[in-house]
Amino acid sequence: MPTAFGTPVIGEPAPGFELSNQFGERISLASLRGGNVVVVFYPFAFSGICTGEMCELRDNPGDFATARARVLAISVDSKYALRAYAEAEGLEFDLLADFWPHGETARRYGVFDADRGIAGRGTFVIDANGILRDTFSTAAGRARSLDRYRKALAEL
Repeated sequence: MPTAFGTPVIGEPAPGFELSNQFGERISLASLRGGNVVVVFYPFAFSGICTGEMCELRDNPGDFATARARVLAISVDSKYALRAYAEAEGLEFDLLADFWPHGETARRYGVFDADRGIAGRGTFVIDANGILRDTFSTAAGRARSLDRYRKALAEL
């Protein structure tokens, strides 16, 4: 259950959502129960730091496979921009469009920057029962560490 500030609480159910991926397929968090999920919010497709982060996730699929975790990367970009981005960078995991209502899912997770109209860099690790097990973020302009992902995945 989100706190008054909109930040989900570790040990509580993660906020549900249903968004289109880069192919226009609807993906809901509820439909992924039974498997672990790593929700990765990022500001924009095609931006430097975001691309570095997404490519690092792309290049280390074994870390997520070992933990039986599915990556869902979410930005406020449209599904059309996300499809071009996935093709350009060879991203095979789901890129979800939090495009309209603009940033609604990022708001539910407490990472929407209303002044800039973007999602911040927030990561939410959700277990197979839909319970939030870990969360971490970095300030604007700073990439998340792959080691921090590994630590969270090891605790699932």
